[in-house]
Amino acid sequence: MADTQAPLPAPVGGKQTLLDRQALERVLARAAELQGTAAIPESSDLISETQLLEIGKEVGLSAATLNQALAEERTRINVPEERGLIAQIAGAGYATATRTVAGNARDILTTIDTWMVRDECLQVQRRFADRITWEPQRGLFGKLRRTVSVTGKGFYLMDAAQVSATVLPVDSSRVVVRLDADIHPSRSRRVGASGFVGALGLAVSGLVGLGLIIANLPLLVAAGATVIPIAGSGIGAYQIAKSHRNVLSSVQLALEQVLDRLEHGEFTRAGLLGALSSRARLPR
Repeated sequence: MADTQAPLPAPVGGKQTLLDRQALERVLARAAELQGTAAIPESSDLISETQLLEIGKEVGLSAATLNQALAEERTRINVPEERGLIAQIAGAGYATATRTVAGNARDILTTIDTWMVRDECLQVQRRFADRITWEPQRGLFGKLRRTVSVTGKGFYLMDAAQVSATVLPVDSSRVVVRLDADIHPSRSRRVGASGFVGALGLAVSGLVGLGLIIANLPLLVAAGATVIPIAGSGIGAYQIAKSHRNVLSSVQLALEQVLDRLEHGEFTRAGLLGALSSRARLPR
């Protein structure tokens, strides 16, 4: 089975943008959900965010809920819906989590960056005005910290090829934070191993069947004997591919835990290895 990897698309920035009908409906539906009303007007043309705020006022939606819904829409990324056998068995190739928290965008993004580098064994890949992407640490400290975990912490985000955080303001005291993790490579490795096990089972089955036929055993007996390696390899291949779901679950939990700590102000001081690795990456 083949698995394709697509780069994690960047969300739309925080400047004024034109919203299509689907985006308009998502924003108004989210704002209605936040405020507890379901009044959503019909619209078929692109509109500006200013016009959207005016529409929201007309249907009784507060500016605060509309601003929050707009901020969540700006952090949205267009991840293609995954279908097919691979997605059904192995699970998704992306994990994502979104939360509205108190604070300003710069401080929140700095806090997340510090945590990712210091406590998740990641290193900065790209920096943007409202977004940062990270990748797993490749140096000695990163490997040492993951191997010798004094606290017993599992560095699950290192299973992702790329982790990103987008932080956009809702108002003067709140921001929307979206975390995304691309785990396609991890899934590809397991799907590849699954395919190898399946192919090996077919090869063994063919050899067994051929040997039994050469030995002049009845064709029915030979056919029955070939079922065993096929069945065994099929079960093994399925379990290997399905094991990606454990990775997906762990990465998803790690993203949610980052948001939990951010929401409740529970970010802790770095341990010895974390402090050393952070100092080792300071610009000279």
